[in-house]
Amino acid sequence: MNTLRQDIHEYLDMRRNFGFKLREAGHALLDFAEFMEQKHAPYITQTLALTWAQQPANVQPAHWAQRLSYVRGFSRYRSANDPRTQIPTQGLLPFQPKRARPYLYSDDEIKDLLHAAVNMPHRFKNGALLPWVYYCLFGLLCVSGMRLGVVRNLMLQDVDLEAAVLTIRNTKFGKDRLIPMHASTCKVLADYIGRRHRHWADRSVSSYLFISSLGNRLDGGQIHRAFYALSRQIGLRGATDSHGPRIHDFRHRFATNTLVNWYRAGQDPERLLPVLSAYLGHVHVADTQWYLENSPELMREAMHRLEQHWEERT
Repeated sequence: MNTLRQDIHEYLDMRRNFGFKLREAGHALLDFAEFMEQKHAPYITQTLALTWAQQPANVQPAHWAQRLSYVRGFSRYRSANDPRTQIPTQGLLPFQPKRARPYLYSDDEIKDLLHAAVNMPHRFKNGALLPWVYYCLFGLLCVSGMRLGVVRNLMLQDVDLEAAVLTIRNTKFGKDRLIPMHASTCKVLADYIGRRHRHWADRSVSSYLFISSLGNRLDGGQIHRAFYALSRQIGLRGATDSHGPRIHDFRHRFATNTLVNWYRAGQDPERLLPVLSAYLGHVHVADTQWYLENSPELMREAMHRLEQHWEERT
């Protein structure tokens, strides 16, 4: 019989071959193997799994539940080789996930943010392109609904201005997908790429689309700091606020506006929701539905559609 550690490696290899990255799960399960070895435990028990899952102190209950889920998944696999294996039952570490309330930007707020971005001050010559970097980056997030991590990973070769598409590479399950672009978006990106080439002419620079003043890929923390500064500048956040509208809320705005436009065009949003879900890169339509909560405008359009339906029946 394989050792627990051997089975963990085989389990991770198998799932990764199916396209799952399992970075956190991989580290966690190897830590679980070390825990079991220290305990000299011959097989997995529910008690041992719970003890290991709750080892980290001062963390959210969701973290414990996530760790236990890693062991639960592996235990199902392990039980085929060792029938003594106990699979932790569902609901052992219940928790209520807390999701941030989405903020739906107005058109004027988006315009103010982009205007502030393109007029950002810079102290040195190397930073002269940064206002255009942030202007295009935040603008692309607004009009595409893409995640920040996806936009950060875009390369110059991923931008096809003639076909008006962006190629998103190595998404979940190792697949690529295409994002269509409006002609106005292509125009702005073409202008930015031209400025980028002129700014870095005859100098070494990364092939990432959005780059820092040092010529490498923009750091995620750097992007958030710039966003917070711009948000305070235009009044989206107070000077000392630690919470407020987020970059991820651009994605909420895109999803909501898409459905509102479908309602106004007389189309069937319920039937088209899987299209939006696929565009956003969601595996399950339910993941898309959550984006659409707390939208008064969307609710008004839905109620208007319902009123029309009842008027036609009377």
